[in-house]
Amino acid sequence: MSHLNQKTLPVSVITTCFGRNAHLYNLLSSLAAASAVPSEVIIVNDDSDKDVLASYPLTIKQIPTKSTATDGRFDIGCNRNLGAAAASNEAMIFLDVDCLVADDFIESLFERMTRHPTALLMGQPRYLTRPLSKIESRQLKQGKLAMATLNRLSILNPYRFNFTMQSYDQKDNDDKGIILTQDYGAFWSLCFGIYRDQFKQIGGFDTAYIGYGAEDTDFAFMAKKLGIAFYLTNDLVYHQQHSVHRPSINHLNSIVVNANRFYQKWQHWPMSGWLSEFAQLHLIEWSAAQSTAIKIQNTPSQADIEAAHQPDAPFI
Repeated sequence: MSHLNQKTLPVSVITTCFGRNAHLYNLLSSLAAASAVPSEVIIVNDDSDKDVLASYPLTIKQIPTKSTATDGRFDIGCNRNLGAAAASNEAMIFLDVDCLVADDFIESLFERMTRHPTALLMGQPRYLTRPLSKIESRQLKQGKLAMATLNRLSILNPYRFNFTMQSYDQKDNDDKGIILTQDYGAFWSLCFGIYRDQFKQIGGFDTAYIGYGAEDTDFAFMAKKLGIAFYLTNDLVYHQQHSVHRPSINHLNSIVVNANRFYQKWQHWPMSGWLSEFAQLHLIEWSAAQSTAIKIQNTPSQADIEAAHQPDAPFI
């Protein structure tokens, strides 16, 4: 819904994408219709339409992407770092391009960030079970797509902590919508807030990770090592549906490279569920107890990749 007395908050929203402009425009529509808007939205992107960007009542700063990978693949960690470097505000909220923000997401998460300025905070995703229609995207841009509709079209991921599915100990915190956790593996970069000092302290995203997988877990592990508190919050985003692969054999090479990089750095295997599935398919040799680098045994065929394709799944 749209707001007559919409506030502008001193926070920079940062997103990055390539070839995902329909999702990007929906994200911008949701930001523009929220109860409070960020003072700037930084888009690290090369292919969006400048005329379309200008149609949103937002202060948008578009900067070009950069890839550190030798094969020129889109480097999400590097591009997030570029977005952070371009931010004018100390408070930064990072959103995947797949996100639609709930009406109060920016206002509520920013308020919690101000109360926990040295912490890392992550919101609560719901997953749309189908893409928005063109009519729904138009309603979203007009501020007329109700959150009740998005709630009806979305589900929670049962494999993650969800505020409506689990109880939690509030201890010294009266806010029932936030929980301090030691499970840094629960972090990923879909929707999170952090102040510039802590982002710099962490060192941003490690650009040694290539392609897909583990760069956000690495970011959280560095936060844990530095003693940066990690909070989960019930500030809601809706993840726009897109096709996935189960298991993610389309990302086999980068997952193996990144898993090896992560283990070398932390002596801990990330993405163990996927690694286990890859081992069962005889694509890799791997066990949770090993300390040697993973080696690819077999490369999936195009038919294998097509068989793993799940066009209607809401999440991996």
